[in-house]
Formats: sequence, structure tokens, C-alpha cells
Amino acid sequence: MSGTRMRSNPTRTINSEPESVSAFAIIDIPGQRARRYLFALLSLVTTLGGVYTMFDILSANGLNTLETVLLVLFSITFGWISMAFWSAAFGFTLQMLRLDPLSLKPLERGSDNSPIIARTAIVMPVYNEDTQRVIAGFEATLRSLEATGELAHFDFFLLSDTTQPHIAQDELKAWQQLQARLGDIGKQCFYRRREKNIGRKVGNLSEFCQRWGANYEHMIVLDADSLMTGNCLLSLVRAMQANPRAGLIQTVPIPVRQTTFFGRFVQFAAVLYSPMLATGLAFWQTDAANYWGHNAIIRLRAFMDHCGLPSLPGKAPFGGDILSHDFVEAALLRRAGWDVFLLADLEGSYEEVPCNIIDYAKRDRRWVQGNIQHLGIIDLPGLHPISRLHFLLGALAYISSFIWLLMLMLSTTDAVVRALNSNVYFTEMYQLYPSWPIAKTTQIIALILLTTLLLMGPKLLGVIVALTHRRKAFGGSWAIIKGAFTETFFAVLIAPIMMGYHAYFVVSVLLGFKVNWDSQAREGRLLPWGEAIARTAKMTLIALLWGWVTFTYSPLFFWWLLPILTGMVLGAPIVRYSSSLDWGRRCRKHGILLCPSETTEIDALETLDTLLQIPPATVPEPAQTPLLPPDNRHPMPHPPLDEYRHVDWRN
Repeated sequence: MSGTRMRSNPTRTINSEPESVSAFAIIDIPGQRARRYLFALLSLVTTLGGVYTMFDILSANGLNTLETVLLVLFSITFGWISMAFWSAAFGFTLQMLRLDPLSLKPLERGSDNSPIIARTAIVMPVYNEDTQRVIAGFEATLRSLEATGELAHFDFFLLSDTTQPHIAQDELKAWQQLQARLGDIGKQCFYRRREKNIGRKVGNLSEFCQRWGANYEHMIVLDADSLMTGNCLLSLVRAMQANPRAGLIQTVPIPVRQTTFFGRFVQFAAVLYSPMLATGLAFWQTDAANYWGHNAIIRLRAFMDHCGLPSLPGKAPFGGDILSHDFVEAALLRRAGWDVFLLADLEGSYEEVPCNIIDYAKRDRRWVQGNIQHLGIIDLPGLHPISRLHFLLGALAYISSFIWLLMLMLSTTDAVVRALNSNVYFTEMYQLYPSWPIAKTTQIIALILLTTLLLMGPKLLGVIVALTHRRKAFGGSWAIIKGAFTETFFAVLIAPIMMGYHAYFVVSVLLGFKVNWDSQAREGRLLPWGEAIARTAKMTLIALLWGWVTFTYSPLFFWWLLPILTGMVLGAPIVRYSSSLDWGRRCRKHGILLCPSETTEIDALETLDTLLQIPPATVPEPAQTPLLPPDNRHPMPHPPLDEYRHVDWRN
């Protein structure tokens, strides 16, 4: 391949899609630069204020090397939480005023009956997943779309990368059973299994694009646990048709169907805060939003021309296959001139999440390596500044845990050293006057209050939005308050545990340990004591030793550390009991952590639950290999990284 590439012109109509105006037309985004400058200014001023206060506190008695390092680390984490706070504040303001974050006009998503004229493929890549759940979610989404009367414009693909023979056989049997249920509409559904899952999910989708992508204008990507309503799917297609410059439009997937206490905690937090946070992100990211890998629509022409991903040179963590491909694909689309949007208010996009802390942490382990890998390509030429920020913030989301832990360790060391020298007022041989320690009590209290505001403020804002606009959906005001209190308390309790896991993951990634990308466990299960203890024992022992040293030499600092140490010491019972299905049922019975998906009838979710009750059918052996549409080969270039670096994407 040559060193230059012609880019698609995103200003022209692709495949005869009209530039029609509809409820989803994003014709004008006023004040894009002003929004970003305002966000940057507020975040910077807040960060500088916190860092200066910290500097004033540390320098009162002379700034040593350890405290200088502590100040640098504090600056990084404080900047990160400042940006998160202001993003939430923007989202809060827009949601309270009921304004669209892109156009800044009153929300009028309403019904849009503009004709669907584009062909769209709905694809679900799977890898060694629970076959019954995969097929049920696949069919529930299809049935919801069928109910809209617009199914003729869509084809469905189940793209299997399953490597375990018994699961592959189960998939074939379940597929034949599905085809029998679907009847004629089964002709619009296809199952393809790759014998070798080269390139993981990226390779799976790449093969689909090269074989059949030219047959469609759009592709909607689902995860194995995704569920989308027909109206949501149609809204995405209409948004694409109305915005011919759009290369990708991301929805906000909301967790559903959680049965354990931990799962319900994650579910409640997501549905309470995510729409507000996403609204804030959409406000300042505007046409340079991010991609989260699923529950999004992609313009296939743009994706195939610009999103073939190379294998990175070198070893892990920065070399090899690009793991968190979604961020990179969004960045490459934006670099090529295509808009990437986040529709924060679009309903009907759902997913499921790991049901306990251990499975949740295992998923994060994969994301840690993928996000840290982005730091190795953050300097690719031509990337939009917001895309580079996505890479940086994605990595900091996990590295910050390691930084927080390191800061706590350094603070402990500093406190113990100062405690041992607390009665030494003459530090030099011929010192005339004693060196009295200076305590900046006012500044310390102010910094604590500011940090608490930045960390807990978004939670309070999310509760205010829910109480104002979404009381009925959550089961009433009292249900919101009970749920928010429970969620906040448990979030504080498990924060040290997640900090410990993330810090360990960051260190292991930087040391080059290999990550396994296995299928995720999502169904509720009570973790046995043995597993809970094994996964938390080292953390508990470290916390006990840490607490003993601090209490012995610096009792005052010990009380500051107590909330952190409590979560780590109680790791095993927290992990065990938060995975309880009984606790989850009791919470729902008493209206705690209640969610809109549990107070409102959603046809697609009810269909899914019904389908999950269907027992596996007896299918004649061997199961027949499903028919596939004829290949319509179209290249999807994936040049090496060096070629990516030398392409002039402005021409």
C-alpha cells in the first residue's frame, strides 16, 4: 500500500442518503470552541486552586523530596476529578433546563416518521458466551424491531468467534431452533463462525466488513449482553440519514436485569448518573465524541476506509493487537473528517454488567491494558485534540487508582517520619532558634471540603435531576433518596478495594504481564467464601500491617486513613455478601436501588425474559451449517503504524 490515502469526503451524501431535516438532525452546534475553552478554563482554575492549597500546606514546614513527589501526584489526580466534576455540572444544568447538549435547544426528540431508506446490518460479535442468553437477546432485539414494521431495511448477523467446541455446537443447535421460530423473517438473519479468532473482536468485525460491509450503509454493533429496542434502532438510523457527516453515533447503554446486591448497585448508579454525565460529555465534546464498542451505529463506508487497525510494534503493554479498539476507531473517524456524536438522551439502549466485585474487576483488568496502550499512540499525527484527551482520560481512569494508593503510602511515610521527629526542634548544630512545626489547619479543611465537593457533588446533582424530572420512573422521591444513600455508602466502602485491584492491574500491565480476554460472567451468583478470601487476602494483610504501623507511630493520621483501611480489611465479607442474590431480592422488595427498568414495562425486556424460559430443543445431529449471503468483497486496509504516522489526513 502506498504512503498516501484518499480520504472519503464527509461533506457529500453517501449512498444517496438525503440531507433531510428531522428530529435527529444535528445541523448546527453553536459555540463549539467556546464550550471547550469554558470547560478547560473551569477545570484548570479548579485544579490550580487545589494544587496551590496543597502546596501551601506542604511547604509550611519546608518541602522535601517526598512531598514534592506527593504534590506532583496530587496535581494529576486533582486535575482528573476537576474535569469530571465540571462535565457533570454542565450535564446537570442542561438536564435541569431540558436542553439538548448539542444544539442547546429544548429537547424535542418526539416521534420521527421520516422514511428509512438505508440498509443497516445489526451485528453481534460473540466469544464463548452463554448461548441461551446470546440467542435470547438477539431475538428480543429482532422482535422489537419487527414490531415497528421496518424490519425489511435490516439484516441481523451473529458473528461467532467461539473457540470451545461444545459451545460452538450449542450455538448451531440454538440457531436452528431460532430459525424455526422466526419463519420467513429468518431469511434476514445469518450466523457465521470463524474457526480462528484472529485479531479478537477487531478481526471478527473486520472480516464481516470485508465480506458483506459493502451491502449496507450502516452497521449497529451489539455486545453479547446488549439489548436495543426497535424504536432506538430506528432513531439511530434516522439520525444517520439526517446527518450525512456523521461517521458514528453512540448511545448510552443502561444496565438491566441485575439480581445480586452488587449488580443492582452498579445498575442503579448507572441509570441515576450516566444520562447526566453523558449530557455533560456531549456538551463539550460536540462532534468529537467517543465510541464505547457497542450499542452504536457506524457508517460502514467511513469505517471501512479509515478504521482498519494495525498491530502495534513491540511488546505489551504498548505493542501487539490494539485491545481497546473502540477509542481508536472513533479517533480515526474524527481524524478523517467524520463527526462522532453521543446521543445522551436516547432511550432503549441496554446492556448487562458483571454481578459481583471479582467478575467486575476481571473485566477492568482487560480495560486497564487496553487504555494504557492508548498512551503509546496518543502522538499519532492528525488526531483531534479531543481524541487525544479521550486517550489520556481513559488511561487516567485506572492509573489514578495507582496514583491515589501511592499518594496514601507516601503520606503515611511522611506522617510517620514527622511523628518520629516531632520533638526535634533544633535540626542544625548551631541553630539559634527552634523550628516550630506550622499547621495550616484552615487550608487543610478547605482542601478536604473542596475535594469532597468534587468527588461527591456529581452524585448530589444526579439525585436532584432525578427528583425533579424522573421521580415516577424510580418509584418516587423516597425510593430515590434510599437508593442514593445506599449507593453512596457502598461506593465509599468498596472504593479502597477497587483502588487496590486497579493499582495491582496497572503495575502488572506495566511489567508486561499478559492479559486474557475471556468471556464475561454476567448471571447472578453467590461467591463462595474460599474465592472471596483468596481474592482479597493479600489486600487485607497489607491493610492490617499498614494500619498497625500508622496507629503505632502516627495515631492522628491513622484516623484519617480508617475509611480506606476499613474497606480493605473487610474485603472478603464485602465481596461475599455483595454478591448475594438474597440481598438483591430484599433490596428490590423494599424499594432500594429501584430502577426505571423495574417500574416500567419495557416490551423488549419482557420478551427477553420470556425467551430465556424456552428450554433448548433437541436438534438432529449434526446441526446444519447455516447459509450465508454471497460474499461482496471490499478491502479494509490496515496499514502498519508507521504508515499511519506518515499519512497526510488533511488531503
